[in-house]
Amino acid sequence: MGRSYIVDVVVERYFSSVEASGAACTTGLLIGQSSPQRDFVVLSTKTPQRGNESSSGTLDNVDVDWVTEHAKQVSSMLPGGISVLGVFLVVPPEMSKEATNTLRKLVFVVDKYLSKGRLWYDTEEDVTERVALQICSKTRKIICKTFDVKDPKSSAKPAEWKYQSGVSSTWPVVTCSVGINLRLPVSDKSLEDTQTCIREGLQRWAKRITAGTCLFNGKFMAQETELVAGQKKNPKLSQQKLQAQLLLPPEECQPEQTCCVVSQPSASVVIRGQVSCRAYLHSNKPKAGQATEAIKRDILNTVSCRVDMLFDDLFMSQAQGRGAVEKRHSLPLRVFAPVPEAGFCVCDYMFPDESVSAVTEHFQEILDCTIPEESINTGLEVSREEPHKPAHSTGDSCQEDAPAQLHTEAPQDVPKKQRSLEYFVGLAVAGGVALLAAATSLLYLGE
Repeated sequence: MGRSYIVDVVVERYFSSVEASGAACTTGLLIGQSSPQRDFVVLSTKTPQRGNESSSGTLDNVDVDWVTEHAKQVSSMLPGGISVLGVFLVVPPEMSKEATNTLRKLVFVVDKYLSKGRLWYDTEEDVTERVALQICSKTRKIICKTFDVKDPKSSAKPAEWKYQSGVSSTWPVVTCSVGINLRLPVSDKSLEDTQTCIREGLQRWAKRITAGTCLFNGKFMAQETELVAGQKKNPKLSQQKLQAQLLLPPEECQPEQTCCVVSQPSASVVIRGQVSCRAYLHSNKPKAGQATEAIKRDILNTVSCRVDMLFDDLFMSQAQGRGAVEKRHSLPLRVFAPVPEAGFCVCDYMFPDESVSAVTEHFQEILDCTIPEESINTGLEVSREEPHKPAHSTGDSCQEDAPAQLHTEAPQDVPKKQRSLEYFVGLAVAGGVALLAAATSLLYLGE
């Protein structure tokens, strides 16, 4: 027997309500945590229907692009430590023989898509096997297999699928508030060059985050130290909460930056504010090193997600030829909401002009999860106007209670013909509130 999957009974109940669409299949995602010994599946969500399109009735025509876009949306709504573990497929008996090939294709494509553009890299400790679950729509029989996504020639391996109640109820949670203050110089040649410059700037910042030292409840812990030591296993124990603080190393001059280069002054994108992060850890003796890695990845993911939303609108703005507008804009605020009958929260991004009800609808659409409005915590990142201050290149200081903001700047002596980039970036940042808000909806991706 291969890997073992400990699955919350909430997932079992969800599967009982999911049926194949007509004569065709239903695809979906499996969400949880991985560990060297076993994986924990705590949430599942089916792929939303794409507009008014009807199922083709064959597995050959499964909309892979739509499944991967859904996976991207879901991944952006998950806190640190929790990720997309694989896919499931509900099929009628007559399609069961074809299902394995379809599942294999989806597993590899989804993993490749989610890995693209990340600000962090897998380590040797990361599990590379992904789960592929086949469910018969009539008998409800389950076939669980895994594929090693790092091996393109990987064949299916059998895995154990075992239900259990309260899987995530005692998962320790680590919270962290991080100050961001970045000035990223950008090229004015093309929008693609601009995106490349900002991505390279974020990658340099990500290296500092990765090299940072994490304190838990004000104390340093060695990587192999148990995060919650000295406790006996007890299902009635309450969830442990830890506060993390990230200490960044001093910014060093890179070898390639030691020479002087004369160039035309250009615009710059400034990302400044305070972001709220959190990570969950499986309760099987988590180590301090695992907690450090999980919270750092959440920091990188939430910043990267918001910048990606900016560029979605940037290219759309150029295509639609919108007029110039203000150069500053508050980035969407991260909000958290507890998943019913679970011990963890999911997140979303809410713009100043959005209502909590819109976030609730988004949770329902993307995660197929009903979350009451009153349970959504919107106060962790407070929207507040911040007076303009010059950004520093250190990236580790900012106003303690400042919201996450992004604005553009350009030197005053830049000739008018050089200000086109400032125009485009400012246009995307401040003028695209409605489109950026729409970008949080899967429906936008299909238009």
